[in-house]
This record gives sequence, C-alpha cells and structure tokens, in this order.
Amino acid sequence: MKAILIPSEDHDSMTPVLEAALLVARAFGSYMEGLAVRPAAAAYVTLEPVSGLAIPGADQGEAAQAARAQFESFMQAHGVPQASLQPKQEPAVLSCAWPRADSADDSVIGSHGRVFDLIVLGRPGPGPQNPRMAPLEAALFESGRPTLIVPGTAPRTLARNVLVAWNGSTEQARTNAFAMPLLRLAEKVTVLTVEGSTTPGPPGQEAARHLQRNGIQANALTVKPGTRAPGEVILEHAASLGCDLLVKSAYTQSRLRQMIFGGTTRHILAHAPLPIFMAH
Repeated sequence: MKAILIPSEDHDSMTPVLEAALLVARAFGSYMEGLAVRPAAAAYVTLEPVSGLAIPGADQGEAAQAARAQFESFMQAHGVPQASLQPKQEPAVLSCAWPRADSADDSVIGSHGRVFDLIVLGRPGPGPQNPRMAPLEAALFESGRPTLIVPGTAPRTLARNVLVAWNGSTEQARTNAFAMPLLRLAEKVTVLTVEGSTTPGPPGQEAARHLQRNGIQANALTVKPGTRAPGEVILEHAASLGCDLLVKSAYTQSRLRQMIFGGTTRHILAHAPLPIFMAH
C-alpha cells in the first residue's frame, strides 16, 4: 500500500481520517496525496442576490484552500516530508503532496483513485458537519480500489486485531485479497460468519485456512444472530474482541437511481465505531 489518496473537505472526521492514513503510511512507507473535493454542480447551488438565479457555490475556492491548509499543517506537524513530483519517480517512501490547487468534483475520486492502492475517507453521517456519502460511493464503485472508512474518533492502532466479516461472496473474497497487506501486519485475525446471512460460497473455515496459507494468524468463528440483524452481530463481536479494523465487502441492491448499499453494509456504515476496510 505505497500510494494513498485522501479526499479532503470540511467535515468533523477530517483529522481522524488523516490520523488513520498516517498509520497506514508509516507501516508501509507510503506516499499520501491530498485532494479537495466538492459536490457535483447539480448537488449544490447558491442564490445570486440580485437576479435570484441559482449559481454554483461561490466559496469552493476558499474551501479548497482550507482543506489544503489542514492537510499540509497536519503533515508538517507529524514530520511527513514533501514528496518529489518529478516525472521519474523512485519507489515511494513516507511522504505527502497536494498537486492540485483547485477542488475536484466527487467523480474525480473514482477516476483518479484508480492509480492508488488505498483511498481513505470519513464515515458518512446525516449531519451537515458529517462526511458525505457521495465521495464514498465514488471511491467504492468507480475506482476499483479499496477504501478505508474512518469514524469520528481517531484510531490509536490499526490492523493489529482484525475482524473479517465473511459471507462467502465474490465481493468479500476480493476485499480479503485487497486487505492482505494489512492482514499480514495483524497479531490476530478473526473470520466471522453470521449464520443466515451468507451467499453460496466457501464457509468461514475455508476462508480462514486461505489466510493461514498466506502466513496470517487467522481463526474462524461462526455465530447465530438470534433476533439481531447481521450488522449488529458483526459490530458487537468487533467490540467484544477488541478489534481495531473491520474488513467488510460492499455491494449494491439496485442501480436504478443511486448506489444503494445492502442492509448489513448500511447498518455498519451508520454505526461502526472502528475503521472499516471496504471494497466492492
């Protein structure tokens, strides 16, 4: 995970996002790139006071400058050097850069993110100061890359004790493959299967065995949900086991209007108190 993209804007999880990205970058000697993002033009308008015509929000330039200032101030405070952006590059070392002065539409996360190993974002929420859902959707469903979704509290550790939410699906198998570098760092990995919430595919014991063959200390655990929803069961076990990372696939139920997450994913995105490593 030598290249990390950090879409940045003014929300209450931005510092935890930077803290989590730095934990990954220190572990792998990674290059971190900041990018100011904004909603698509159709998603926000302001009223021009004289004509009353709707025009794109006029403060996006200031927002981009503020996002850049926060990113650069954080990196400087943590001793992260500026990266060289010369055409000929050496292998990445711990470094950072903010190559683009202006802000970019959310969709750019999906395209630009394809040349990164990881995209780090805040966990979306309903409040005006919470991270938005659109950047996460672009990262998950358009970049082809994994995302690290960070809650509002900065993690102290990352990927020492990992819960893999195994459901037998293609999406989860792909997410496990993306997560291999982090899983190899872990002291403990639990492959959790919730009965009744799986798709046709290998059981959790085989998923754990696959990780073991890759040198990962993994164990399988299968639980009955009782009256609880699968998402509740997953988060309860992550808490009871003291996990600092959840590896969970994302998938959609419908593409007719917008990306609609499955019920378990929706619950986890709404309530997870720990970082989530997610891919589609």
